[in-house]
Amino acid sequence: MKYCFILGTRPEIIKLYSCIKFCEENNLDYFLIHTNQHYSLNMDSVFFDELKLKPAKYNLGINGGNHGEMTGKMMISIEKILLDEKPDVVFVQGDTNTVLAGGLVASKLHIPVAHIEAGLRSYDMKMPEEINRIATDHLSTYLFSPTQKQKEILLMENISEQKIFVTGNTIVDAVLRVKNNFQNQAENILKKYHLEKNNYILFTTHRPSNVDNKANLEQILKGIRKIKNISLKKILFPIHPRTKNNIEKFGLTEFLNDFEVIEPVGFIENVFLENNAYFVATDSGGIQEEACILQKKTLILRENTERPETLEVGGAVLVGNDFQKILDGFENLKNKNIHWFNPFGDGKSAEKIFSYISK
Repeated sequence: MKYCFILGTRPEIIKLYSCIKFCEENNLDYFLIHTNQHYSLNMDSVFFDELKLKPAKYNLGINGGNHGEMTGKMMISIEKILLDEKPDVVFVQGDTNTVLAGGLVASKLHIPVAHIEAGLRSYDMKMPEEINRIATDHLSTYLFSPTQKQKEILLMENISEQKIFVTGNTIVDAVLRVKNNFQNQAENILKKYHLEKNNYILFTTHRPSNVDNKANLEQILKGIRKIKNISLKKILFPIHPRTKNNIEKFGLTEFLNDFEVIEPVGFIENVFLENNAYFVATDSGGIQEEACILQKKTLILRENTERPETLEVGGAVLVGNDFQKILDGFENLKNKNIHWFNPFGDGKSAEKIFSYISK
């Protein structure tokens, strides 16, 4: 069988990492299509290099533009490739425009679509990602759900149980591979950023609802600065280009004086920075999962989450972009005893995925 992986963003690279490695290690025939949806050298190709992934066979160079324009351009290019390559299965992961474009084209060509991370729902249809994930789930042949909860959601949407497989989340595979294979880099990473274990808070924000609105962004920055003053911990802030541009545009650069601002980091550095942090504050879905796996208390800078398991574990709390909620969340969580467990699987998701595909 020939497998095609379609990806376009850093979370997709990370979460498809173990599946791509499984193909390499088992001499399976595969190729990658990279739409370059979020392409930049620092924030993208470095992930391929550090994870020792072969470059994509096809790079589409489609980044920027409105949702419809971007998705349409991707579909035109992907269709030509799939007609030429004739893969047996097309893999997509998550909820990006790349996922929707790849899923639509493959399904219209009657090529089975395998959706990794199927069944996640925020129930917020204002989020483009919610539209993408629902549409992709309903056109997929194989739906690989991280937990039983997502399987139940898909069943309630009248998707056939024969299509749904609970495999755990491939992020666990990726985190454990990094911890096991790159542990010798941990100390140097802390030294590089002049950090000490448990003496800093890792802070990231990039979602448009948070960073494209001046009032919301200012509330978040004020809240994180106040936590710094309360906790006497450093704030490590790997700043996303979109966030950086908006901080400058909105005249909020004074806040950066209170943070340790660094360029975006690769996945290996990110895992070890999370693993050694005192706390995490983020609006990233992937970092929510990683922090839970690594047993780090987390302020989720959103009003909802597609990862309710992180809330059920008890180590994360939704605080949105409200100054007082951010402070209250920190105060309530900092001394709370958490009975940690990993709800996302055993790190063998890729093996399970290919065992189901090959049946």
